[in-house]
Amino acid sequence: QVQLVESGGGLVQAGGSLRLSCAASGRTGSTYAVGWFRQAPGNERDFVATIRWSEIGAYYADSVKGRFTISRDTAKNTVYLHMNSLKPEDTAVYYCAASDRYNGDIPYYRVRGRYFYWGQGTQVTISS
Repeated sequence: QVQLVESGGGLVQAGGSLRLSCAASGRTGSTYAVGWFRQAPGNERDFVATIRWSEIGAYYADSVKGRFTISRDTAKNTVYLHMNSLKPEDTAVYYCAASDRYNGDIPYYRVRGRYFYWGQGTQVTISS
């Protein structure tokens, strides 16, 4: 089992920044990637970014590329999502998820069903 807890959400104005954190605990030794997804009301849960847990590699959705950066601190078992130049359309509940599947092609991890463990989510609201 892997437990994930997100934090760092809040209300900011458009153009502002936020940093989300995803703290992992439990059997993180079987984790190969941690991803961020987001879900706005009435929408599907969409991929945002993913990072390999113990190798180099990250991948982003086109909608956030150049604005968001995903990073990890394996000593703290924490993955971060640094969000800059925020837009009202970034408003959503943000979820982190862990995958216990290995794949050499990092875009593999853009698919929601490839993550087995999920956090409870943190609300991000961007005002215009």
